[in-house]
Amino acid sequence: MPNWYWDVKPSDVPRIVVEPPGPRALSIVKSDESLIMQSFGRWYPLVIKRGLGPVVEDVDGNLYIDFNSGIAVMNVGHSHPRVVKAIRDQASEFTHYSLTDFYYELAVKHASMLIEVTPISGEKNVFYANSGTEAIEGALKIARGHFRNQRPYVMAFLGAFHGRTYGSMSLTASKPIQRLGFNPMMPNVIHAPYPYPYRCPFGRKLSEEECGEQALSFIEDWLLGRLVDPSEVAAVFIEPIQGEGGYVVPPINFMRGLRKLTEEHGIMLVVDEVQSGFGRTGRWFAVEHFGVQPDLIAMAKAIAAGLPLGAIVGKADLMKLPKGSHANTFGGNPVALAAGIEVINIIRDEDLLTNASRVGDYIMRRFREEANSSRLIGDVRGLGLMIGVELVKDKVSKEPAVKELGEVLMRSFKRGVAVIGAGKSTIRIAPPLNIPIELAEKAVDIIIESIRSVERDYVNPGGT
Repeated sequence: MPNWYWDVKPSDVPRIVVEPPGPRALSIVKSDESLIMQSFGRWYPLVIKRGLGPVVEDVDGNLYIDFNSGIAVMNVGHSHPRVVKAIRDQASEFTHYSLTDFYYELAVKHASMLIEVTPISGEKNVFYANSGTEAIEGALKIARGHFRNQRPYVMAFLGAFHGRTYGSMSLTASKPIQRLGFNPMMPNVIHAPYPYPYRCPFGRKLSEEECGEQALSFIEDWLLGRLVDPSEVAAVFIEPIQGEGGYVVPPINFMRGLRKLTEEHGIMLVVDEVQSGFGRTGRWFAVEHFGVQPDLIAMAKAIAAGLPLGAIVGKADLMKLPKGSHANTFGGNPVALAAGIEVINIIRDEDLLTNASRVGDYIMRRFREEANSSRLIGDVRGLGLMIGVELVKDKVSKEPAVKELGEVLMRSFKRGVAVIGAGKSTIRIAPPLNIPIELAEKAVDIIIESIRSVERDYVNPGGT
């Protein structure tokens, strides 16, 4: 069982003292809407006051089981005392001095630890950014820069989410709204179908392995055989598990075949582990489950326990841009690095990879059992604590249950579980890696009861 440091007992969570959203929450939501640009959508009116490991408290005193980790960020939980101490200690020393202009030992220490856990053989280098989208932007420049722009094309996948700045947005293909009104995109980006086993784009009756084979054949025979010569492709960007696209796990044969294909043509394989990294799947990085070593890994989110930090780790011979060609002011911020060092230490010391696998197996089993009788649950998939429960209106047609998903999330929230969605109609389950099994059990119970209540109200209203 993971260590517990916080001043609330797991047995006391969830606790709803005021029906959410309470009066203080509503007041803050109103002010937010008048003061902050609303270019993003919230799932429901949860207004956070503090975090306690795998628990969050709102401004009205309600306690929720955190089943989203601030979008897969708080892998070691909220306000872990070791992280808090590291932040305080470093803030008392210095908070900034631009790593791309000067030096500090903290960066060397963190980089050496990061290199140690990254699944790439041989000599490696690190570049620090401030976010996941910046890490992807940097990887794009590294890929094109390495080939001195002699390979102008890059490939990404339909359903992918790589960020919302222009380069990363050009790779993103998960929702039209993310690109609507911002064209033209960065040129020379090719999108390939992602092998989504539950909704295989090559045929509904294909097995998982067959779906993977067809996806590989499409890339090789059509994209590289008829559209672009592989000698002009610098890199393939891929999420080893699609995040925003619906927590989609590709077939093992696809990932291995893609690695082989890129190696044959001298194409870089860039893995986006922004959401799936740092123990989320029960391994340090999700790509390890497939037995594949990429050329570059982009990472962020959980790397520094909620502080803004991103990184690219790659083969040293590829990480060689000319001096002055790529830098930033805040990347490798010392306070964020101090937090990042503790994140790696905590995951190791508290054996959170094992807990992620153990609790994840339990959650998957519970939802798969429920799927046998549920009219809404179409598919349950995931690795570790990166789990998708896809809701459908009909199990034969697989029509996404979009409205029903919103109801399930809202009803779960009102009963004390902060869980969100992904894709069109998938429940996205990503709690902190140190969540005790008893909290996971209660959260699953609440979500399942919310699904059942939505089934009664929407799938069979008035039924028994």
